[in-house]
Amino acid sequence: MSTPAPTPAPAADAIADPGPLGLAGFAATTFVLSSFNAHLIDQNLLAVVLPLALFYGGLAQLLAGLWEFRKGNTFGSTAFVSYGAFWLSYAAYVKFVAGDLPAGTAHQATGLYLLIWAIFTVYMTVAALRTNGATLAVFATLSLTFIVLTIAEFAESTGMTKVGGWVGLITALCAWYASFAAVTNATWKENVLPVFPGVGSRVRLGAGRSGGPVAGEAH
Repeated sequence: MSTPAPTPAPAADAIADPGPLGLAGFAATTFVLSSFNAHLIDQNLLAVVLPLALFYGGLAQLLAGLWEFRKGNTFGSTAFVSYGAFWLSYAAYVKFVAGDLPAGTAHQATGLYLLIWAIFTVYMTVAALRTNGATLAVFATLSLTFIVLTIAEFAESTGMTKVGGWVGLITALCAWYASFAAVTNATWKENVLPVFPGVGSRVRLGAGRSGGPVAGEAH
């Protein structure tokens, strides 16, 4: 009498790709803040950034990062959870902390805050070399943005802040393109928009363990 074949384990439920959401939330919030840093908008209106930082740049990216954990995407989960936390902490810093700092040295606190994000982004850029060109462009320009803004704060240089704002606008456009490409290619189920694979990589925009395009998992 033959032994019955074991019942195969049920496949994990597929989930939607969280990458385009995380990238879109990051792009929108970065674009608005960078518009102020570049002095394109009246500085008295800066508070408009805070709701975006809380809900789109912060909460939406945090959720996207948690879903990336579910998909087995180490790069995407680390990036989205971290930058979600960045925007949440930025909103808290501006709302509850910055106004109470000593006026003569407050720029040092802001510079230190930006410095840790510059360091994090630089090493994430190294990891992004194993993703694709679209993702790499986001992290390379974001690294430059944080570096320039860090220098601007420590040097108390309005000119450098403006430069950082313009680089931030470029970063936002890169992130929007990466989001646009990911959501369009996933919806059309073909490579409608290029994400420039092959930049030190063997993967397309995000091929995570569950399949489908996500924000850059290296294999």
